[in-house]
Amino acid sequence: MAERHRQDGVEYSAGDQSLFTSLYTSLAQQLPKEPMEWRRSYGRAPKMIHLEANFVQFKEELLPKDGNRALLTFPFLHIYWTDCCDTEMYKASVKDDMLRWQSTLRLHGSVDWLIVVVESEAKKKNKTNILPRTSIVDKIRNDFCNKQSDRCVVLSDPLKESSRSQDSWNSFLTKLRTLLLMSFTKNLGRFEDDMRTLREKRTEPGWSFCDYFMVQEELAFVFEMLQQFEDALVQYDELDALFTQYVLNFGAGDGANWLGSFCAPVKRWSGLLLRRPIDMEKRELIQRGEANLLDLRSYLFSRQCTLLIFLQRPWEVTQRALELLHNCVQELRLLEVSVVQGALDCWVFLSCLEVLHRIEGCCDRAQLEANCSHTVGLWTYATEKLKSLGYLCGLVAEKGPTSEDLNRTVDLLAGLGEERPETVNSLQSPYKKLNEALSSVEAFEKHYLVTFLSIFFCVLSALCLPLSISEWCFQKKGDPERAEGFLDDSLRSYVAEGWSLQVTHTRKQMAECQKLLQQTEDYLQTSALLAGDANLTEEERKHFYQVILTFASQPPTGTQTVALSMAAFAQLRQMQFSPPGAVVHVGAALQLELRVRCLMPVAVQVEQLAATLHFSLEQGGARGRAGGTQRRTGQGPQGQGDGVVLFPQGSPLAGAGMGASLPPALELYEMQDRSPSDSSLNSTGVVCKNMHLLLRRHDSSASLDTPTAGALPAAVAVDDGAQMLRARDITLQPGDNSILFTAPVQPGSYTLRQLCGSVGRVQFVQSHIYPVVQYEVYSQEPQLTIEPLSDNLLAGIPQKVKFTIATGHYSVKKGDALQLSNTDSMPILHSSCCSATILSSTGELVGERALSVQSSEKVTSISLPPTPPYHTLEFQLEVLCHIPPTPFKPDIERLTNGEVRHRPKNHSQADSGMIHIDQKVSIDCPWSIYSTLISLTFYVPFKAKHSILSAGKRKYIQVCLQNVSDTNFHLVDPVLTERQPTIPVELLSFNAKTQQTVCSQQSVFCLWEMRWVKHLPLCLQCAFSASFAPVSASDAHTAFKPYRYEFQLDRVSTLYSLKAEILPSSGDQHCRTGALCGLEVSITRQAEPSETEGEEEESTEIEGLRTTKLMYEVVDNSSNWAVCGKSTGVVSMPVAASATHRVQMEVMPLFAGHLPFPNIKVFKYLPHSAVPAIQPDTDSCLENDTMSLLDKGLDDQGDTASIRSRGSIHSVGSGEQQRGLPMPRLEPFSPGQVFYWSQGRQVLVLPVTDDHVMEVNVT
Repeated sequence: MAERHRQDGVEYSAGDQSLFTSLYTSLAQQLPKEPMEWRRSYGRAPKMIHLEANFVQFKEELLPKDGNRALLTFPFLHIYWTDCCDTEMYKASVKDDMLRWQSTLRLHGSVDWLIVVVESEAKKKNKTNILPRTSIVDKIRNDFCNKQSDRCVVLSDPLKESSRSQDSWNSFLTKLRTLLLMSFTKNLGRFEDDMRTLREKRTEPGWSFCDYFMVQEELAFVFEMLQQFEDALVQYDELDALFTQYVLNFGAGDGANWLGSFCAPVKRWSGLLLRRPIDMEKRELIQRGEANLLDLRSYLFSRQCTLLIFLQRPWEVTQRALELLHNCVQELRLLEVSVVQGALDCWVFLSCLEVLHRIEGCCDRAQLEANCSHTVGLWTYATEKLKSLGYLCGLVAEKGPTSEDLNRTVDLLAGLGEERPETVNSLQSPYKKLNEALSSVEAFEKHYLVTFLSIFFCVLSALCLPLSISEWCFQKKGDPERAEGFLDDSLRSYVAEGWSLQVTHTRKQMAECQKLLQQTEDYLQTSALLAGDANLTEEERKHFYQVILTFASQPPTGTQTVALSMAAFAQLRQMQFSPPGAVVHVGAALQLELRVRCLMPVAVQVEQLAATLHFSLEQGGARGRAGGTQRRTGQGPQGQGDGVVLFPQGSPLAGAGMGASLPPALELYEMQDRSPSDSSLNSTGVVCKNMHLLLRRHDSSASLDTPTAGALPAAVAVDDGAQMLRARDITLQPGDNSILFTAPVQPGSYTLRQLCGSVGRVQFVQSHIYPVVQYEVYSQEPQLTIEPLSDNLLAGIPQKVKFTIATGHYSVKKGDALQLSNTDSMPILHSSCCSATILSSTGELVGERALSVQSSEKVTSISLPPTPPYHTLEFQLEVLCHIPPTPFKPDIERLTNGEVRHRPKNHSQADSGMIHIDQKVSIDCPWSIYSTLISLTFYVPFKAKHSILSAGKRKYIQVCLQNVSDTNFHLVDPVLTERQPTIPVELLSFNAKTQQTVCSQQSVFCLWEMRWVKHLPLCLQCAFSASFAPVSASDAHTAFKPYRYEFQLDRVSTLYSLKAEILPSSGDQHCRTGALCGLEVSITRQAEPSETEGEEEESTEIEGLRTTKLMYEVVDNSSNWAVCGKSTGVVSMPVAASATHRVQMEVMPLFAGHLPFPNIKVFKYLPHSAVPAIQPDTDSCLENDTMSLLDKGLDDQGDTASIRSRGSIHSVGSGEQQRGLPMPRLEPFSPGQVFYWSQGRQVLVLPVTDDHVMEVNVT
């Protein structure tokens, strides 16, 4: 949505004036209330505007004439008002009056008109022979609006408060706004086209810029009236650009004739007038063609200033004003306009003050202080012009003004004319200030040094005022000491603002003052800064460098050496360490290359360039370091990864001299806390060592009291007692130079603090180096580490481990050996060709040596080749961890203090089910009297499980071997044996393949059938064995290693068989959903129990018949069946072979299809005095009751916990049980003791036939 503006339209009225007068008040109030969207051509954005109209009576002389381009003084829309309701009156007078009105409009080319017919009920009642109102309207439309019916509007009783009147009034206002906006837009477009046509004729003879100026300014007035200030400003900017182009063409020799009027001599120089919205006096001069250059420029800028103030852009006024003043001086020279000497200075001075006072009038003090940088240019220009007038009028001469100076002053003041009425009552007007300043020497000094300067001292932020005062003191008063103080104030301000040219100019003046005051050190520092200043010429820089060289070459006279800031002499650009890590061991070489940019204009012979070092034992040295050192150089943001530290240009150390007022840089250091036993990292952090400088209170006046604060960086003397890196007799060429230092190699941490270059008696000192640059020299203790070459060490097959010895300060001699204690569970394998690799401290290969490994019953001895200090010795050995035959229970004991545990890189082994075995090895090293305890973690690659399967009375043993590692293996010769050969059981193998490949995370199933002669034994001790080797093994025959898994089977004979039948209801062939079906469960005793099994069963004997109690339960976890009636019960089974008990109940199928049988479970029903049998370990033994389940996964085990919990529920026999009395309990059968014949069976269930009746109504 565009912004909302108001439009002052012009509208002329004709017809019944008394009628219009009665409606004028309401019309003028209601018209601007509703906004209208104003759309313009050429793709300009639409705006929402409110229309205000100025109504005047119709007069022919106000209509536009041919050739008149005025836009504001001619009508836009013409309205004829009538309330005629009599046909005779209409024919007699009203029609003729309308004809004359329209003829006049057509004669002057006005086509925008509207006829308003006001309908009144009161007037209608007073007439007896009137026709309906529509007849008058129809006649008017037929007579005048044949093709424009919308040009006639009916207004019904506008003065009444009725809904009909209000609707009529709103419709009329909408029509009036639309026609008025259309008419204004059309006239505005026609005016813009005429104006463009006139501008295109500017190359024709007789074209006048003043005439065109008045035409385009009228367009600007229209936009200003519409509050379109941006569009109005564009018109004045176009006029400004057009006039400027003609002036430039005139200077190039292509002048226009109309420019002659602007070349008239300047007779008045009263300055800009910005206190009036329109300077009618200068506008009339332009309109008459009598304005000179200053008149046109002054009027044009005053209009631009007014519009910019409306747009709330006062700071743009100051920028444009400064450009205007400079451009006017140049344009007067191009046009060769005659100007009295000093008149232009008066005009510029008055104009600067007028602009500043205008800005002060529309901004508060806070805004002025925050934006003082926008006004500093005008204040500086005004000060220069005032000083120029002082020299011109003799007001700064030692003898005072002469008679000629006085006459010139009178002429200049006469050219100012009379003071303008707007500033007569102002005591601080520019006119009064200039008159008073030129009246006498005392008044001039007062205005220049006190009054004039004190008014805006705070506004200028001391950028130009101290400089002006210093020049006054030095040149006129001959007081260099006072001038030096003001120059120092100016220099601090210029440095803070970054004004490089002003800094150079001020330093040159300071050097003159310091030379006269014999301030040797300050003079040398300033000369050094000027010698390295690129803003000066080569000769000037050499002159100031010669000043330093002359002082440096003088013989010492007892005075101490002068220390100057390195920032003026050279810039430290880059440091590079070799080796890049900046961390070396004792005895190694460390080189530091400095790249310095010399700022001097010629080559400089430096006697010594030294870098001061701070030594510390915190990081290196005494307590040793780990094998993998960490780089310490360049802890700031400029540190590079190749040992290079960059120093940014413009920083305090880079030496621009412009940033000395910045706060101190952070000095950050790394802090590490390591374990004293194995040097492992416990914690790390960052410490700021100059926090006391960063957090201290900064006094706002401290820098003002320091003589060279913010301008000349202070130099700090070098500490003679500190350790140093030195380079002697260096020639620094202008530009980049490279200096190489060799660093000391005593253990410890070294930090570069200062940089000092000595040239005779002068020392150039860099007092602080940032980013922090450090290097370390360490003394390392010998260390032994053992790590696997793969992610996981697998048990059962040979695995390679890597031995790494970091010799540190120890030298491995001939005859030194590692003594490894042997263990039965992990022998160390060695071959005849075993070699060791020797690496330098930088990781370079030094050579390979043969390694001798000798083994005895208890110790394995590894003879080490001779190795120098601070080298690395690496070799590999093979170890073999045996797999225990029984399921391994992991050891939860913690290792002894100081032991190094080598866990695999992959920490998810617990999730994969791999069992780990920790093997501990004790190693005796030649450099230590203590043994080192190493722990290696091996993972068993297989996971074995067994299950017993039943098919009637036949029994099968299934062993599942799962490869839980990431390696593929070959598996050969799976064998299952009975560890008690006295037991007559035959194990018949069903495994056709003797060799199989077991891939990662895959399983192999092996199956054997048990056959026996008389009775199946109560307990079987079984052992599964096979040989395995990795698929990637080169020699598969020698690589095969044994794997053994031992387990025990208890109570595996089948005691009971359970069979179920589902019968449909009588008369149906199949079961149907929702219909009751019969379920018959038969429980059969398969064999008489043996003596041991008989002891486990609780039986009773009644009338010579021994029985045992069982509890059955029918449940359907899949919700396919609804058990009707009693689903559980207790039965008494005779203890005899083939004894059968049948249970019948009713079930109802809930769904159609092939439904599985409900689950039927049988439990031992034991009295409260029975002792529970020992339960087998169900974690590794599974029970599946039919051969169809052989291919089920290992994890599909029976949930004995749920069985026990469900059995505990059924242990409550009846309501006769009372609280506190002992209760019977349920005990599940062991796997294989109950065979379910109906396991996996299904029955066909048909849907119920359902006939639905649909009622349909037909109409």
